[in-house]
Amino acid sequence: MTTDDRPEGQNFSSRELRDALGQFCTGITVITAANDGVPVGFACQSFSALSLDPPLILFCPMKTSGSWKGIEKAGKFAVNILSEEQEEVSSTFGRRGDDKFATIDWTPSPLGSPVIDGVMAWLDCTIDQVLDGGDHWIVLGRVSDLGPTKRDVRPLLFYRGAYLSIEEDVVDPTPEQLELENFITSADSYTWL
Repeated sequence: MTTDDRPEGQNFSSRELRDALGQFCTGITVITAANDGVPVGFACQSFSALSLDPPLILFCPMKTSGSWKGIEKAGKFAVNILSEEQEEVSSTFGRRGDDKFATIDWTPSPLGSPVIDGVMAWLDCTIDQVLDGGDHWIVLGRVSDLGPTKRDVRPLLFYRGAYLSIEEDVVDPTPEQLELENFITSADSYTWL
C-alpha cells in the first residue's frame, strides 16, 4: 500500500484495516424480521452478547442495508446462529437483492420473526437502542425469548475472508477454563446466550 491509499491523518488504509480485522474469527448469524408480513434478513458476523441482566445482544448493520431498514421498521427481529452445514444460507443472506427466503425453510418465532430451520440457536429480540457507529449502526436488542440450542453441531465460522470449520468437537470446560468467569458466555455448564 502506498501512503496515497491512506486517509489523511490515518496510518493505515481501509484494506489494511480489513486485513487486520480478518484475523479475528467470528461466528455467522442471520438477522431476520417480518416487515408488514414480508420476511427480510441479512447475514451478520458483527453480532455479540452484551448483557445477561438485562438480557441484551448487539449487532451492527451497514447504514446502506435495505434489509436493516425493514428490520428497524418491524421493531423486532430474530438472531439465527448458523451451523457449519449452513454455508449456503450464509451466502444467500450475504447477497443483495432477490427473495432470500425463496429457498430457505423457516418458521415464525413467538414475535413473528423468521427462525431458519437447522440453526444452532435462535434469539427473539426487540430493538432497545440504535446508536451511530460510523458507516454502520450499533443495534442493541433485548432478548425476549430463545429456542433450544443444538450441542451436537459445530458453528459456521468466518476467518480471513473465508468460511472455517473446527475439527474437534467442543467439550465441557476444563477446570482451568472455568476461571474465565468474566466472559459473558462463561464456561459454567457451557453457557452461550
